[in-house]
Amino acid sequence: MGADEPSSAPGRSIDENAIFRSLHAAYPDALLVVDKEGQIVLANPAAASLLGYAMDELIGMAIDELVPAASRSRHASYRQAYARNPRTRPMGTQMELAARRKDGSEVTVEIALSPLQSEGEQLVVASIRDIGAYPRVQQAIERARYSERLAELGHVAVDARERRVLLDRVPVVVVEALHADSTAVFLLEPGGNHLRIASRAGPLAGEAVGTVVANRPDTPAGFVLSRGSPVTIADFAAEQRFKVAPGDVDAGLRIGVGVPVSDRGRIIGALLVGSRRAQPFGAEEIRFLESVSSLLATSLQRAASEEALAHSQQLESVGQLTGGIAHDFNNLLTVIQGNLQVLEESPALSNDAQSRQVLDAAMRAARRGAELTGKLLAFSRRQLLQPAPTDVGALLRSLADMLGRTLDQRIRIELDITGRPVCLADPAQLEAALLNIAINARDAMPDGGTIAFRAEPRTLLPEAEEGPEPERAADGYVAISIHDTGTGMTDEVKEHAFEPFFTTKQAGRGTGLGLSTVYGFIKQSRGAIDLSSEQGAGTTITLYMPAVAAGTAAHVEPAQHDAVRRGLRVLLVEDDAEVRSVVRGFLERIGCTVAAAADAEQALGMLGAKAPFDVLVSDIALGPGVRGTELAARAQAATTDLGVVLMSGFSAELLDADRDAPARWELLRKPFSRADIARAIAAVSRR
Repeated sequence: MGADEPSSAPGRSIDENAIFRSLHAAYPDALLVVDKEGQIVLANPAAASLLGYAMDELIGMAIDELVPAASRSRHASYRQAYARNPRTRPMGTQMELAARRKDGSEVTVEIALSPLQSEGEQLVVASIRDIGAYPRVQQAIERARYSERLAELGHVAVDARERRVLLDRVPVVVVEALHADSTAVFLLEPGGNHLRIASRAGPLAGEAVGTVVANRPDTPAGFVLSRGSPVTIADFAAEQRFKVAPGDVDAGLRIGVGVPVSDRGRIIGALLVGSRRAQPFGAEEIRFLESVSSLLATSLQRAASEEALAHSQQLESVGQLTGGIAHDFNNLLTVIQGNLQVLEESPALSNDAQSRQVLDAAMRAARRGAELTGKLLAFSRRQLLQPAPTDVGALLRSLADMLGRTLDQRIRIELDITGRPVCLADPAQLEAALLNIAINARDAMPDGGTIAFRAEPRTLLPEAEEGPEPERAADGYVAISIHDTGTGMTDEVKEHAFEPFFTTKQAGRGTGLGLSTVYGFIKQSRGAIDLSSEQGAGTTITLYMPAVAAGTAAHVEPAQHDAVRRGLRVLLVEDDAEVRSVVRGFLERIGCTVAAAADAEQALGMLGAKAPFDVLVSDIALGPGVRGTELAARAQAATTDLGVVLMSGFSAELLDADRDAPARWELLRKPFSRADIARAIAAVSRR
């Protein structure tokens, strides 16, 4: 046997060609044999599987057709250079290339080359390996793909002005990235008792967007929230920890995963994914979902803050406008009411029934106008409040008793008061706010129902509170909630509930200032308001009022002493001639001796003449020049026992005066009656 002849074991005949063919067919990497013209002359089954061709389709194909179009010219130059200097090039040289499949898709590969001589013909054997088959490489590719998807969502979060755009995109991206069959975003409803499906995607989508489900641990989303961490479902059909919707199993869902949607430790929802595949979701996929949920939560919170800020700025603008309107209107009402009061006391009309009827109607209209401006000022947070420690329990019991006697007997009143809560509030305004809410509750229950009042201590404000949080109350808060079993509100109605002039009542049944005035009063009182409502399930409005430390005496109405000493000398300063005339008439009718001035300069001249006055009654806004507050300060500096009554139709001025003026000054809001100014004059003349 010659040296070049293959050896074999004695008595055994080996068909080398058969062995080579078997090895070629069984080799796990794709093998292509290519001639010097770049034509494929031999291919194994692994090559056909990797590249998506049949075996006979590969034979005779130009190798360049398996290279992406963008790389073909460069590949041709590489092939020519290799033909000039053929050599073995093993795997592992970090030469990553892209191969083009029959369907046009690309796969990242690594290629080993070996020169081959066959019957004098120069051939090249290309061994091609899909590097995605490497576990670590596959993980790196997955991470890159997930990072790309997260970057896409990040762009959407930055560019989109509406949070709905991001909510709709998230489930689509998750389905595509994880090759899932169903993805849904659940968000907590106000109050935390329910979850609403905010968006979803996938061929097996499931329940419709907008569906509300209970936030309980026996539901998939509720279970995720109760755990506060990722939850995997190994088998939908065998799940025992919570109830799986039968439709999910019938649709073929086998595995699932859920992650909480949370921002800075506060859970606001859940992201749930389902798939028909058998392989469970891995750590990389769960980390991707956690990143998506974190991005979603941050974006939703940012959008909510931006919406709340815009809403707050809109309300502030409306408040400034309404405050200015109220100022001018109050001056007009002072003149109207004052002159009507004079007519009311006229002997000529005392026996004229028709004139009295007309006069009474005019007085009622004037009072309604005054109430309307009061509501505008309450909304704009420019009303003059007189906060005092208020026994919330006593106030609620009195209000419940009154409502029980006046409302429809089909409406049941319930009370639940924890301890003896005392808050710092203007008791009259707080009672008016609660009555306003109760009347709205009554209107929402035309066939009867229940209005439940509840009061309890709270340490913090609700996290759902919109707009900038007020300075935290030192002694916490008293939460006063009013719940009704009425028709509830739609999302659109809830969004506009606190806006002025917004009403769902029929024309003539409401001004739309009810809840807006409550909102303004609560904000001005350094409290907060929270609204929770669902169609068909009623409404709950909760007022958070600053609490007062235990043991503080609650508010008691002071005794009224309206007697004014006759002959009291009053200096009246008012720039509006008609208002000045009305107020002068009031003062003279209660027995005062009056000297009037149109501005501060004239008044200072009268004071400088050492004219003896007991009381100064001045408007705060006196046109250009010295304001009423400065006039009062200068007048009292000269005459220390001078009483001061300041009046204004613009409550912002009264608020400033209330903050800066001495406690012995009286503040009077226009329009006022003769009895109102009599009480103020009596109060300052006794001090």
